Parts: sequence; C-alpha cells; structure tokens
Amino acid sequence: MTIISITITILYLLIIGSFAFGFDKVKLFKLENSPSKTKFSVIVPFRNEAKNLPSLIKTIQLLQYPKELFEVIFVDDASEDSSEKTIRDLLKDFDCAQLDTSIIHNERKTNSPKKDAISTAIKHAKYEWIITTDADCILPSYWLESFDEYIQKTRANCIAAPVTYLEKGDFLNRFQLLDMLSLQGATIGGFGINKPFLCNGANFAYKKELFNELHGFEGNTNTASGDDIFLLEKALKKHPKQLHYLKCDHAIVKTQAQPTWETLLSQRVRWAAKTSTYNNWVGKCTGLIVLLMNALIITLLMLTIFSIFNLTIFIYLVIIKFNIDFFLIYKSALFFNQKGILKSFIVGFLVYPFFSVYVAFISIFSSYKWKGRTFKK
Repeated sequence: MTIISITITILYLLIIGSFAFGFDKVKLFKLENSPSKTKFSVIVPFRNEAKNLPSLIKTIQLLQYPKELFEVIFVDDASEDSSEKTIRDLLKDFDCAQLDTSIIHNERKTNSPKKDAISTAIKHAKYEWIITTDADCILPSYWLESFDEYIQKTRANCIAAPVTYLEKGDFLNRFQLLDMLSLQGATIGGFGINKPFLCNGANFAYKKELFNELHGFEGNTNTASGDDIFLLEKALKKHPKQLHYLKCDHAIVKTQAQPTWETLLSQRVRWAAKTSTYNNWVGKCTGLIVLLMNALIITLLMLTIFSIFNLTIFIYLVIIKFNIDFFLIYKSALFFNQKGILKSFIVGFLVYPFFSVYVAFISIFSSYKWKGRTFKK
C-alpha cells in the first residue's frame, strides 16, 4: 500500500507541477490600442435566464469595440420564463439601438441543447469569428478588443480565454472559486506545455470556417455537455499550431457560481458525465490521476485512524498535495486578481477530496438535472 500511495503521489506531483510550469510559459498578452479590424458574431445561448440577462446586456452595451464590427445572437433554448421579453425590454432601456442584436430559437436535433443552440446560431452568423459566452456572464469592457489584437498578432483560428467566478462571501462560493482557479490553472498550464485539454465555453472563440471544417459537434452530440471541450479536441487534432490561449487580464469573463450545493452537484455530475468520452489522453490521464489522489487521501485517512497505515507517511503525502495544489492555485489567483480567496484554501483543501470522489461515484450511476431537464449519462 505504501508503494502504491507513493507512486500515485509522485504522478500527481508531476502532472500538477507540469501545469504550474506551463502556466508561466503562456505569456501575458498586453493591449496596444491597435485599430480594430476583426468582425465577431457573439453567441449567447440561454434558457430561463431572466434574472441574469440584465447584467450581461449591460456589459455588452459597455463593450469598447466599434458597434459595426460585431453582432450579438441570443439563442432561446425553450425558456419557460420571461427571458426573451427581458432581452427585448433591456435592449430598449439600455439604449442599445446601435447594437446589432437578434433573438432566434434553438433548433433541437440532438441530445445536446447547447450544442444545438450554437449550431443554430452559427447558421445565422454574419461574421467570420464566432465567440460563445453564457447568459450569466459579466464581460470586461475590452473583451472584443483583446481578441481582435490577439488575432491580428497570431495565426490563431481557435482561442480559449479566461473564465472565473464572481466573488461572494459565503463558503460555497469560495469553494467553487478555488476549484475554478485550479481548473483555469490546469487549462493555461496545459497550453503552456503544448498539451491543451481544457477550455470554457463561456469565453471561447473560433473561425466559422473552422467550425464547418470540423463538422461542428458531429460525433459528440449524444453527450449533453462538452460543446467547448469536444470542439477543442477536434481543433487540436486538425490545426494544433493555430490553437491558442488568450492570457490577457482584459479578456477575463466572470460568471455566477452555483447558488446551492444541490445545483453544484448537478453541474459537476454533468461535467463528469462527459469525461468518459474524451479523446484527449492528457485530459483522461489528468482526470484519473486527480481522482486517484483524492480517493487515496480519503482511504489513507481511514487506514491511519485505525493504525493500519503509517501516520508519518500519510502526513508527508498530504503536505506534498497541499503544496503543489496551493502553488498552482496561487498562480491562477495572481492572474485573476483574486488572491483574497487563498484564505479559504485550507478548508477547501480538506473538503475537496470528499466532494470530488462523491461526484465521481454518483456520476457513474446517476442521471442529472440541468435547467429543468433530466439527462442520462
């Protein structure tokens, strides 16, 4: 048991350490006020988001980018609330007359509503660059400017960009924010070591011609989620040198954390449900090693309590995990300017192994609910 424990810990140290190393390899991108050139079609799928849409639309209105160079396509995925009316009213109230906006309805064809929504919108998109975001997001003022300048300076045809949670005072929010920072650290680190395997659809851009070349989400439509990861995998396989990460503080999109533990579990089970269909071996290995390490901590804790495992070795293994986790999250917290969250790291570190193993366990046997719908694994 000792040899197995040390082996898993070493593998965990190597993979998280490589992400920490890769994080610094992705250079920070600075804006230079270059003339704007790129035309964007911003796609916002939504379902029952009347509460969150006002904040998003306000930030769309405040975007510091020529209005004639972008459009916003809202895709209604069978909302049962006043979302569509809210959008129309807000566009009037916020004096968005100069904005090129449209509201269309999702054309359901597969088991994945969001993939269908994006595919539907791309058919209506006027411009060559597609950017997806979510209805519960807050966009930075120079969001499109960041993408535009980066596109002008690179040969990118697919760009992942940073996402974090809005900060609130309760532990549930802080716990999710720590988790998000670790995911973003792994995302950026993966790009830094030329092994990208994660991105977030709340801030993801690609050329329309690339989407069509890759046949969109074809081959991944049986899985409800994963519109971002599966497209990333396709782009990586077809055009690896044109897949980039935009590490720019002016491009950081903020989104809402889950309001309850119940919705958080549903979200994480939804995320876990797609991991078995990943084609990227780095993503699969990372997920497996992280799960094994968290399961190991719980197992060794129980064995140590009953004096079956050596207490000193257990403490050393926990210290190793603690330090490498903190190192990666610290780098993310610095970039996202959220260092204050680190004061909750110890408690989050203690809770996370139990949370992640529980999610992995129930994702094997359970369906999940999301936005009023039930999905099978």
